[in-house]
Amino acid sequence: MRAPGEPAVYGYGDANADFHVIGTDAESHGGNETGVPFTDTIAGERIQSVLHAVEFAKEPYSDRPELTNCYLSYLRLSPGDPIDLERYIDAELRALNAHILLPVGDEALSYILTQFTTQARRVPPDSAQLHASEIRGRGFLVVPVREPIEWNTGDEAALIERLEALLNSDYRQTKGVATRIG
Repeated sequence: MRAPGEPAVYGYGDANADFHVIGTDAESHGGNETGVPFTDTIAGERIQSVLHAVEFAKEPYSDRPELTNCYLSYLRLSPGDPIDLERYIDAELRALNAHILLPVGDEALSYILTQFTTQARRVPPDSAQLHASEIRGRGFLVVPVREPIEWNTGDEAALIERLEALLNSDYRQTKGVATRIG
């Protein structure tokens, strides 16, 4: 896939991942300089710290993190892109077929709730209120993540705790028929 605008920050990580972290764009969450989502910003450092704590990343921070069981991407591939580039994010989500979606911030959460759950009308897209909770989706489990630059004491620990609990469970049972292909 090639984005209409350049430079673009494409998805990055383990293509067989069960966990997919979805941010808004490189302006919000980093990657303009490195070309890798969630790098070169405070938001990136905080997200990568969590990924390291749950053993998805080998190091607490890297401009080219070595990821296992985790994939990073954005709603918008290029700065200023309209979100109507749904074909890119939708194709990526379906190709990865991850079990757990981690939308970072309100905009990513709103998009995931609307497109991949039946909860959009019942659940407000408030990532601060829903941080590190679980929302059942259509074949996905959604774990909202508060904007990392707004994290308060305990937000990082709560997210680590939720991810560890999922890793210690049979989270793969959350996968539904709705996302099977073929």
